[in-house]
Amino acid sequence: MKQGVQGSPGAPAAARVPAQQRQRPAAGADPGRERDAAVPDAARGEHTHGEWPVPESRAAVQRSSVRGQILDALRTALVTGDLKPGEVYSAPVLGERFGVSATPVREAMQQLALEGAVEVVPNRGFRVVERGARELAELAEVRALIEVPVMLRLARTVPAERWTELRPLAEETVRVAAAGCPATYAESDRAFHRTLLGLSGNEQLVRIAEDLHRRSQWPPVRRGRPELLADAAEHLALLDALASGDVERVRGLVGGHFAGAA
Repeated sequence: MKQGVQGSPGAPAAARVPAQQRQRPAAGADPGRERDAAVPDAARGEHTHGEWPVPESRAAVQRSSVRGQILDALRTALVTGDLKPGEVYSAPVLGERFGVSATPVREAMQQLALEGAVEVVPNRGFRVVERGARELAELAEVRALIEVPVMLRLARTVPAERWTELRPLAEETVRVAAAGCPATYAESDRAFHRTLLGLSGNEQLVRIAEDLHRRSQWPPVRRGRPELLADAAEHLALLDALASGDVERVRGLVGGHFAGAA
């Protein structure tokens, strides 16, 4: 697998403030004033512009960023087939390839396990799930059951000019398909469907549909440039049917689109 992330996820630790030594107040001095002088500004909840406090969550934020990058790289590797179905991969070995510790890799793999792309193999790592034609067909059927009714409703209610606004996204899938990269096309394809379904205003539906869409993209279905171009062309045809309110045409295009992707 190609390296996708450089550097270590660890964040520099915040500098420690040494404990203040106790001092006896000088004769005639105000004990309260002496106590205030012995306590640093930061301990009293004060700071100067040069003493901006370091948030304790910074290390967690940086680690989360690295984990996100690793997750994106692993998803790409699944779509391209660099991570092969049936093979077991260990977090430390993948961490070495990415130039990071095993922790963000393990966390990313656990997310992929929740998405159904890999399964945990105790004391060994993670095995890439092998999906057969039947499971891919089932995913396509579930996607159709969810998305077809929504698109039919949108065809009846959304003004034609709104569909015109989505045309650049559809045209982008055609350009990406022409390049022939399955991983890049998979991302562009999801972006189009996500935006289209977003017109429903139902965020839960969009999230579930995208999860199903992503699951259907791995292990990768071997499609060459002609197949990708044909798939992308259906996006343009679907927009035309939606804009014209042709419900039956929408039904046929969406059903055929999912069947062709499976």
